[in-house]
Amino acid sequence: MSQLPFLLVDAFTTEPLRGNPCAVVLDADALTPATRQRLAREFNQSETAFVNEAAPGISEFTVRYFTPAEEIPLAGHPTIATVTALLHAGRVALPADGSSLTLTLQLRDGPIRVDVLPGAAGQPPLVWMTQRRPVFGAVHASEAVLPLFGLTADDLLPGAPIQTVSTGTPQLMVLLRDHAVLRRAHVADAAGLAAYRAASDFFSPHLFCLGGATAAGHTFARHFGTPPDISEDPVTGSATGGMAAYLWHHGYLATPDFVAEQGHDMGRAGTVQVRVRGPREAIEAVQIGGTGVVVLEGGLRGDL
Repeated sequence: MSQLPFLLVDAFTTEPLRGNPCAVVLDADALTPATRQRLAREFNQSETAFVNEAAPGISEFTVRYFTPAEEIPLAGHPTIATVTALLHAGRVALPADGSSLTLTLQLRDGPIRVDVLPGAAGQPPLVWMTQRRPVFGAVHASEAVLPLFGLTADDLLPGAPIQTVSTGTPQLMVLLRDHAVLRRAHVADAAGLAAYRAASDFFSPHLFCLGGATAAGHTFARHFGTPPDISEDPVTGSATGGMAAYLWHHGYLATPDFVAEQGHDMGRAGTVQVRVRGPREAIEAVQIGGTGVVVLEGGLRGDL
């Protein structure tokens, strides 16, 4: 029986079983959207990537991202995972002269650019994803949002707006006062969060503070979901892009290049390299970079 190849890739890490896992299904052309959705629920990762087959030597791939609940237009850690899987499976290769590789991923809402750089000695290649130009959405009332996470107005960084920001997928940005508050945050009202999300303009909430989980980081974050999606996403790429745009736009960063950390308290420490391009009032692009590690290879039954 024919099989579709799949790989499980940990993104935003150089160590297996850290970072954020993502299932990547290759040669997925024949899978219907309904089957892809069911498979994403079966894998039960925060996202599953489905990559259509491309002719040898082609640097453009059609890719779709599904959470257990729905298809989403853009995601960061599945992009890192997808490119890592393509390299591992020999579908693309870095140039022999040690230069970078540029790929185009055709996502649901259009193409994105991905640049792959050779890794340092013994390290995986570094994948840079250029996200979409940021869109700043609604500003939310703290009294409506914070109780959903067991928090109060005193837990916000003073003056920080709660705002939806999108660099491809709209996320709710909540800048908290410090690490202690971030670690105390939790989904205190799952039904209330689901209802608020359904009536609002964001996909999921991203809570964060200034200062990394380690001395190397500049920010630390947590990202929550509502069933049937997973309750907390270890390391998020699209939300990190939105967070970067938020922090640069509102003046909370001294430099547009920084290191975002996430997942450390979940035993899945992840590191995201971040670049913001353009002035604070007119950001041109946000790039997020990271490495991936393949931890599992298998095949899906051809009669699915």
